[in-house]
Amino acid sequence: DYAEAVRWYRLAAEQGYAKAQYNLGWMYDNGNGVVQDYAEAVKWYRLAAEQGDADAQYNLGVMYKNGNGVVQDYAEAVRWYRLAAEQGYASAQYNLGVMYKNGYGVVQDYAEAVKLYRLAAEQGVAQAQYNLGVMYEYGRGVLQDNILSHMWYNIASANGTKKSSEWRDEIAAKMTPADVSKAQAMAKECMSSGYKNCGW
Repeated sequence: DYAEAVRWYRLAAEQGYAKAQYNLGWMYDNGNGVVQDYAEAVKWYRLAAEQGDADAQYNLGVMYKNGNGVVQDYAEAVRWYRLAAEQGYASAQYNLGVMYKNGYGVVQDYAEAVKLYRLAAEQGVAQAQYNLGVMYEYGRGVLQDNILSHMWYNIASANGTKKSSEWRDEIAAKMTPADVSKAQAMAKECMSSGYKNCGW
């Protein structure tokens, strides 16, 4: 019962409990048990985020990036993503990487984007794995490397990103059979090691 959950979250949130503040913000963000209200979501996310709650920091970053409940502000999105990313929050690491890749709220920095994508990829974020494939294919922030590109596209494809298999197959057409076999073996090793042995 969402309405009952909101009632209890509000009681705890008003006493300063960060996780309840985050949960109440999420309810307003998604319109569960209350009328959807982005400004109210931002209010509760901010209270929790200021107490160091990584979920709230990440969601507050999303609100600033998209301009939901606040004026769109990429620099502020970067600020909140960074706080969550520093706590190891994989989605924040990925989103912060996107901000660096595109130069949103920060000076464009492909090397920093790659660093952040790696952190998220090592936690299984398929879109970060796909983006690493792109960065290696085009030599953005890293030396161009078809083998590593293929490896990351292959891993991302195995983890459900549909376009990855197309890009993997396109880059395979530019590679020798031996290099494709090496990339496939590296992908298998990377995944079986829990993303610890991934060619770096």
